[in-house]
Amino acid sequence: MIEVRNIRKEFKTPVVKEGRFSGVRTLFSREYKTKEAVRGISFQVEKGEFLGYIGPNGAGKSTTIKMLSGILHPTTGEVLIGGLNPHKERRQVVKNLGVVFGQRSQLWWDLPVKDSYDILAKMYEVDEADKKRRIHQFSELLELQKFWETPVRKLSLGQRMRADLAAAMLHDPELLFLDEPTIGLDVNAKRSIREFLTLLNKDFGKTVLLTTHDMDDIEQLCSRVMVINNGELTYDGTIPSLRDTIGLPTLFTVTFRGRFQVPDRYGPESRVECKSGSGGAVTAEQTAIRIVHVAGNTVTVEANRREINTLEVMKELGSWGELDDIEMKDPDFEDIIHKVY
Repeated sequence: MIEVRNIRKEFKTPVVKEGRFSGVRTLFSREYKTKEAVRGISFQVEKGEFLGYIGPNGAGKSTTIKMLSGILHPTTGEVLIGGLNPHKERRQVVKNLGVVFGQRSQLWWDLPVKDSYDILAKMYEVDEADKKRRIHQFSELLELQKFWETPVRKLSLGQRMRADLAAAMLHDPELLFLDEPTIGLDVNAKRSIREFLTLLNKDFGKTVLLTTHDMDDIEQLCSRVMVINNGELTYDGTIPSLRDTIGLPTLFTVTFRGRFQVPDRYGPESRVECKSGSGGAVTAEQTAIRIVHVAGNTVTVEANRREINTLEVMKELGSWGELDDIEMKDPDFEDIIHKVY
């Protein structure tokens, strides 16, 4: 569906001279400085994938999306959307492409929502029967009827985003680009949009490329994630693989029945027998398991599952005493992403 071959994008900005007559000197002797926003990125996206494209501010996410959609031309490299070049064959490409920019709307500001859809249907040559069927479908899924007659400028941010999503899908494209679609939205609005996007991907087979700073969007929606930093692709794979690559520890919180004994190898403080009422923290310098906290009969340890598997952790903890309860918590995805950046 998408093929990107070694694309680069450079931006040139004029250098403003200082001192007397700087404006005149700048006018007649123009110097430029070059910033490389995207540096030799290559990847492929198969039909039906839901891909998260993430990175810090200024990493090159939006620039990449604009090159994929034909808004910007790459300095070098090539982009193919469904086998077509969006810069040379833009009319054919946009017929099969929907784009939503979270901070910009494609709807007409002073017109009611329904009038914007009428205009878009004409632009994309959607016949009347298909337009009515799709609008009816989207109205049910996104509750558009509540603000159908409202001018776009009077919509809340959540309402506008739902209206923009329906507008992007009005011509039934196979590919959808989303740039920060949940930015600034409340919990309920985010949930509604995530449910709609899941439906588009799972039930209708749409291919979706999503850029976002909301890590919940990535975890709940994406089957694959790409990380870009300083214009370069630093990771491309699944979320579980990313967790394994970073190697952040998993937390195990264990409650023992009565008395338990921590082996000597976990540090000098562990040589005392731990029992109800005791507390403190115990560390281990050269073990795959590290004790984070001890309080009463409850011990929290962290273990890097690249070095030791879950069964081995359970076996080790069981040797300390009789287990009553155990809880396992993987590292937050946001922590993982901060480590990648």
